[in-house]
Amino acid sequence: MSTALGVARGRPGLPAALRHPVLWVAVALVALSGLWAAIDAPESLITEIAIYTLYGAAVNLLVGYTGLVPFGASVFFGCASYAAAISLLRVVPNEIAALVFAVGFSLVLALCIGLIILRRRGLYFSLLTLAFSQTAFEIAFKWTALTGGENGLQNVPRPLLADPVAFHVFALATVTGGMWLLWRIAHSPFGRTLQALRDNEQRVRSLGYDTFRLKLTAFVVMGGFIGYAGSLLALLLRGAYADNLGWQHAGDALLMTVLGGVHQFLGPLFGAITFVILEDRLSALTQNWWLLFAPVILVFALGSPEGIIGLAQRIMGRPRWTLTRPGIPPRPAAIAPWQSAHLALDANQPILEVSGLHKRFGSLITASDLRIEVHPFRLHSFIGPNGAGKTTFFNMLTGLLTPDAGTIRFQGRDITRLADFRRVRLGLGRSFQILSVFRMLTAFENVRIAVQARHPAAGGLWRDAYAMAAVNARTWSLLDAVGLADRAGEMCKNLAHGEKRLLEIAITLATEATLLLLDEPLAGLAEADRDVVGRLIRRLADSHAVLLIEHDIDRVLALSDRISVLHQGRLIADGKPAEVAADPEVISAYLGTAHGAPPSAAVSPAISAARAPRPLLEISGLGAGYGGSTVLDGVDLLVGVGEAVALLGRNGVGKTTLLRAITGTVRASAGRIVLEGAPIAGRPSFEINRRGISLVPEGRRVFPNLTVIDNLLLAARPGGASLDEVYDLFPKLRVLARARAESLSGGERQMLAIARALMVPAKLILLDEPFEGLAPAIVQEVMTALERLRGTVAMVIVEHHAETVLPLVDRAYVLVNGQVAFAGSAPTLQADAALQARLLGVMQAEANVA
Repeated sequence: MSTALGVARGRPGLPAALRHPVLWVAVALVALSGLWAAIDAPESLITEIAIYTLYGAAVNLLVGYTGLVPFGASVFFGCASYAAAISLLRVVPNEIAALVFAVGFSLVLALCIGLIILRRRGLYFSLLTLAFSQTAFEIAFKWTALTGGENGLQNVPRPLLADPVAFHVFALATVTGGMWLLWRIAHSPFGRTLQALRDNEQRVRSLGYDTFRLKLTAFVVMGGFIGYAGSLLALLLRGAYADNLGWQHAGDALLMTVLGGVHQFLGPLFGAITFVILEDRLSALTQNWWLLFAPVILVFALGSPEGIIGLAQRIMGRPRWTLTRPGIPPRPAAIAPWQSAHLALDANQPILEVSGLHKRFGSLITASDLRIEVHPFRLHSFIGPNGAGKTTFFNMLTGLLTPDAGTIRFQGRDITRLADFRRVRLGLGRSFQILSVFRMLTAFENVRIAVQARHPAAGGLWRDAYAMAAVNARTWSLLDAVGLADRAGEMCKNLAHGEKRLLEIAITLATEATLLLLDEPLAGLAEADRDVVGRLIRRLADSHAVLLIEHDIDRVLALSDRISVLHQGRLIADGKPAEVAADPEVISAYLGTAHGAPPSAAVSPAISAARAPRPLLEISGLGAGYGGSTVLDGVDLLVGVGEAVALLGRNGVGKTTLLRAITGTVRASAGRIVLEGAPIAGRPSFEINRRGISLVPEGRRVFPNLTVIDNLLLAARPGGASLDEVYDLFPKLRVLARARAESLSGGERQMLAIARALMVPAKLILLDEPFEGLAPAIVQEVMTALERLRGTVAMVIVEHHAETVLPLVDRAYVLVNGQVAFAGSAPTLQADAALQARLLGVMQAEANVA
């Protein structure tokens, strides 16, 4: 088995033909056939393994590739077996015709069922498939005249393949052919898009794909392959029986797939081999064979969630998904510079007209009589404090939310009720405030999926997606434009936050939109990257219409042609940047100070070296990374009791990885992590938390379906802060105590995340980008709260903007390429602009606004 797994992974040094997983399907089935012949055992068991391999692989087209879990895919398996048996007994002359009829019947049945149940998601979808299977069982069991009832249909003729060996060879050959077809589909534009759909359906829709049609097509394709497997079983048994439709066997194929590994193309093969052989051997020992088989399932479920193949990969030290072949198309010798098409639009005519737009959620009004025009070839910024309704406005523009009243016209067409993916096809492209990418795909594939959406063959089932030269070339150009060409082959989940933000911008540009809606594209970027992206946005505005939401007010004022300001769901200002910057209502509601300068916190003097605190956390020689790559290399760090420490560095240098290593979510490969004299490296995350380390994660990660008070009480433990104490720190949370977290603004969620971390008896709080995406006034509130915490609890603050965090902390560390490049007092680094520029790429000059 390990040899087959190595080949399927693409082991270096083996010819491409020998790395093909379908070859190993054939090898495994032929080898098993030879073994059974050698021990003079009936080949029917191997035929059954082959049939269930195809059955499981078809189910995995939905589970592993699309992210849908059908509990009742047996409806196609059982119904197709009846279709084949009935047709042979009453209609068609031979097996080939019966197989064609059964597959056609399954395709039609899958289409009808899919149109009904794919309107539902998650558990509802799964249960509906089971309901259809059980309904079919009841019909088959009671319609005796057609199905034979509980006796089933027997003595089904097999005129062309009467010889068992001939049928065995036929079954193995056609099953192998079916697996080849599934492998081909997985690499087609359609199959590649399914994998993006599995990761992030909303993002796929925002690229212009009709996700319902994608899921329906996958469901029908699954039904066709399962139908073929079911009709083969009818020919093998020379009969059809209702048992295959009942709930007792509805999950057999799903169980085999999970047992082998849902994220492995060969998972259904190894799952079927294990399941069928164990069932055969154990059932010969006892009728209650499941009592012996269940522990096997439990062991794999607990010890190897990726199944048999995942376990073998882990032993070999090479874990990865094998749903598709590894690698990406070769990088061109010279990447063509990315250029956006100059649009033939009238700059004097608005491309977007919004009039009388209203939206409310209960008593909360997020849009009140909004009226705005956006013109081509201008950068129009849309700003406002956290919770003003900016993202809600974008969601109404793109169709994710339906306004209660008002109209949205795009290029003269009313799109107020148009489906979101159809708006994208008209020329509306957007990025998201919260990163929206495809985590389990490479950076290249993230962008390629977006580029492919505009190609005529985007839904093709046959062509190899990586053979589309024009799509590949465009993808490389976009990756190069945002500085990610060298990271093209990296899995998105392994990219740094700033790199993911750049990747999302490339995905948005790939839609070739007429109007670009950019929701905080600079959030989480280091200063050097903000300059790059800022210039890119300005260049885009020369050839497109751009509507920008952003909290970096200096940059907004410097780049924008026009600014609209939203506050409490209504527009309070609209005009040129200088006019808006001087508007008293804008200054009061949003900027907090003139020209949006970041408010400075009044901080107490830094801890002096003469009275250095007792060590709390000591890190020495720390190494860590992902999937064999090294992110941290020999990191040393010290945090004293009650001390505030800043952790600075450009994107991708390992700041978040260091926090994850401290909290135990990333295993350290070298070095020591000691908390109050006790080593904690390798300990489970919950134990590290109980020892006194709390994390305020990047992106807040509050529980959206719980209220504010429930979020807090869920984390509360004896010795932690009380509700009154956190309400005193963040008074706004007392007012919002009964509000669900999903209704909070970004700033309110950040306050909740910090308060939640204080509800445990924390000695050290790790804050990952606590000011990201917050308006200056909210930044002031959070900074004031953190200043009040100084001395009472130790803090490590990860932040991109040195000028924001250095006045707040005692000492600072700067990471460069996973190593500590600076360790010293915060005032020292704050006073050395040249050192900041060298280590952080920070631009000290502020934007001048006329």
